[in-house]
Amino acid sequence: PDLRTLRRDRIGFVFQAPYLIPFLDVTDNVALLPMLAGVPNELARQRALELLTSLDVLHRAKAEPSQLSGGEQQRVSIARALANKPPVILADEPTAPLDSERALSVIRILNDMARLAQTAIIVVTHDEKIIPTFKRIYHIRDGQTVEEKGEGRSLE
Repeated sequence: PDLRTLRRDRIGFVFQAPYLIPFLDVTDNVALLPMLAGVPNELARQRALELLTSLDVLHRAKAEPSQLSGGEQQRVSIARALANKPPVILADEPTAPLDSERALSVIRILNDMARLAQTAIIVVTHDEKIIPTFKRIYHIRDGQTVEEKGEGRSLE
């Protein structure tokens, strides 16, 4: 497959900023990638609603991104990353714009959703609070990569 198809179908992205499309409602923001991949609109929207339910933002399904809180936007971004059931999610500072409580909540949700979907998550972060929740941890120091044993512990 070409790179666009690979990125669309095989990799989910969660960025520091949610980058939701401002003129689409929440449901269509999540359903867009599956639709572009050829999933019938109704099935793509059904999958979006299931993900929004799992991420506790179904009540915002018809809202525009500007009407959402930062935590809600990030949960919609996670739903969008999971929409095509990718084997890998790349998350770049996914908790940076959030306060501590919301950051831990978003990482808990991301970990839980990835486990349910059997998706690997690669997270780049400076947020020390979330690091112990991952199974494998790599630090880059002075150009060297060092592995540390992660606890993979729950945040409950």
